Amino acid sequence: MDQYHKFKEGEKGAWLSIFTYIFLATVKLIIATIGNSSALRADGLNNATDVIASIAVLIGLKISRKPPDEDHHYGHFRAEMIASLIAAFIMMTIGIQVLIDTVKSIIVGEFSQPDMLTAWTALAAAIIMFIVYVYNLRLGKKVNSAALQAAAQDNKSDALVSIGAFIGIVGAQFNLYWLDPLAGAIVGLIICKTAWDIFSNATHTLTDGFHPKELEGIKESIDTHPDVLDIKDVKGRLHGNQSLIEATIYVDPLLTVEESHEITDNIEEKLKEDHDVPHAHIHIEPYDNET
Repeated sequence: MDQYHKFKEGEKGAWLSIFTYIFLATVKLIIATIGNSSALRADGLNNATDVIASIAVLIGLKISRKPPDEDHHYGHFRAEMIASLIAAFIMMTIGIQVLIDTVKSIIVGEFSQPDMLTAWTALAAAIIMFIVYVYNLRLGKKVNSAALQAAAQDNKSDALVSIGAFIGIVGAQFNLYWLDPLAGAIVGLIICKTAWDIFSNATHTLTDGFHPKELEGIKESIDTHPDVLDIKDVKGRLHGNQSLIEATIYVDPLLTVEESHEITDNIEEKLKEDHDVPHAHIHIEPYDNET
């Protein structure tokens, strides 16, 4: 499966998130109104805003599938990282809003006893979102999509929000009203932490960051080729979720151009098989004992 087909496959996860969020947001807002639950109402509004994040991921995946053109010679793969950033910003906004709302409820002392129907609704929603999270996480890893994996983390955060709402509603039945804002505050912090992790990963990729351990493994693979006498330099960067590698190697200066070209082909094929590197540029230089 090439990268373009992987992105098409990844769109299934984005569509699943969109339809699930629309369904859950509608059900939660209706049940929250009937059962008088501010926690479930906030959870429903949270899902409504998540629809926007899921649409951003879907658009990012669709743009990433566009082939190279006269303006984008390397394709549009970085659109996926931009989608991850948008998802992170939306998640952070939601997390901060949850924290603000819980602190306000503690200060003002706005406590009420909602109907247990709202608790079971929140629990059922948490189970559904956890299933969506597992599906999107597996699909994201399968197609190597950072945006879809970020969406999966958003799914997990939403499952935790629903669990927090469930705990708060159940606690209210036993007059433990402080459980509601406490659970909300913890969930808000979890959402903010998840958003920060997604933001850090996306910005690291967009600024041409590359993990040193991965680069060391690539260097070791190049060094195993029998005709590579030494390695001058190996650099890596990510274009979306694709690794782009540039390496300068030393070979026997008596080799012909054809023989040297065959070496580069062999190394590029090895990097593709062992490290899933679709694009590698190998530069040949003549080996000198004094080098």
